[in-house]
Amino acid sequence: MKFKLIKSYAKINLSLKVLGKLKSGLHKIESLVSFLDLHDEIYIKNIKNKKHKIIFYGKFSKGISKKNTIYTLLKILDSEQFLKEKKYFIKIKKNIPQKSGMGGVSMNAAALIKYFLSKNIIKLSKNKIIEISNLVGSDVKLGLELKNTILFSNQKLFRMKKKIPFFCLVIKPNFGCSTKLIYKKIKSFSKSQFNQNIKNILNINKIKSFDNDLENIVLRKYPKFKKLKLFIQNLPRVKIVRMTGSGSSIVAYFETRNNSLNAAEIFRKKYKNYWCILSKTI
Repeated sequence: MKFKLIKSYAKINLSLKVLGKLKSGLHKIESLVSFLDLHDEIYIKNIKNKKHKIIFYGKFSKGISKKNTIYTLLKILDSEQFLKEKKYFIKIKKNIPQKSGMGGVSMNAAALIKYFLSKNIIKLSKNKIIEISNLVGSDVKLGLELKNTILFSNQKLFRMKKKIPFFCLVIKPNFGCSTKLIYKKIKSFSKSQFNQNIKNILNINKIKSFDNDLENIVLRKYPKFKKLKLFIQNLPRVKIVRMTGSGSSIVAYFETRNNSLNAAEIFRKKYKNYWCILSKTI
């Protein structure tokens, strides 16, 4: 049996506000989420084996735990016999950097759930899908639909049909940010941005007015990140510069491909050792 390819797209946060803390210890967050055409490649096939086989490879595969999101997802599906004792060989080429704030491993699990559903390998209600997604990871449910999405503080999702045609320069500094550590350093909470009118939320000027509450923590902890952001903000024709998730990737948004190409050329001359890639929103 041949492997089938699943594309697992990177998640980005156009805004991220921390509104409080739950009794569980997790934080109440509110976010405007989009997706890039940057993606990991998941190869899957059915095998005659007693156990699943999972392999990560590629530039950004180093250090991924054996008990990763794919392992957890398969364990849950097996425990409830949703896979009907079928086993799979899954190879994942990691093109999305780890500790980048782009939800790589969470989006891997989301992409696999979508594949199983689309092939009728599993048949689950919407509520059960969300329940399993939450057990695997808090971000997984965001990747179940590749639409611009508002994540409200009560964990409800609002999916939007409208797209935002940004061309992006995605930059990953030569350090990563621990999500747990960044959240530990939160000292105050914000107010909701999305309680009122959300019809025009994808307007570029509206998006400009948003921010990422975690960015200031990273700016304080990593002085070179602050220097990096200042340089990117001064690139020609850049519209928005914002860290995604808990970092450390930072995204520069442009309205045309040529503008993003020009900015990438300037950036690469200055920061030769930083990973960067041109992408676009989907």
